[in-house]
Amino acid sequence: MKIEEALQEELSFETPQLRSVYYALDGEGNYRQVLSSGCKAKMDALSLTWEGISKEAEAVRQEVLSGKKSPLAYHLRMRLLDISLLSAYTGLSKKTIKKHLNAKTFLQLEASILKRYAEAMHITEEELKSV
Repeated sequence: MKIEEALQEELSFETPQLRSVYYALDGEGNYRQVLSSGCKAKMDALSLTWEGISKEAEAVRQEVLSGKKSPLAYHLRMRLLDISLLSAYTGLSKKTIKKHLNAKTFLQLEASILKRYAEAMHITEEELKSV
């Protein structure tokens, strides 16, 4: 693609701007980075994806509120994490993390464990305890 061919669709002000970097050929035949102002199809696809994730997260949130799951389950979903990845970030075993998804077990966690989870998700311990 040439620099002048980079996607530059005008999106509405209602849609958050998501710019992408593309590599395109300049007039001398060298590749250069070009910022694209966006693409409606890409924005629509991302919107649908986030809408689905939000619905899943809300279902998990309801389970947390009913006492079936711990807030950890909600924060995992919201941050698109899985147990394996959280295990790698915290150094806790997958089996331990699965136990902590239980509401009653989560309430009994030591502050040091809560701190590890919070740091791994870049949130405060108070945010981790709430949904």
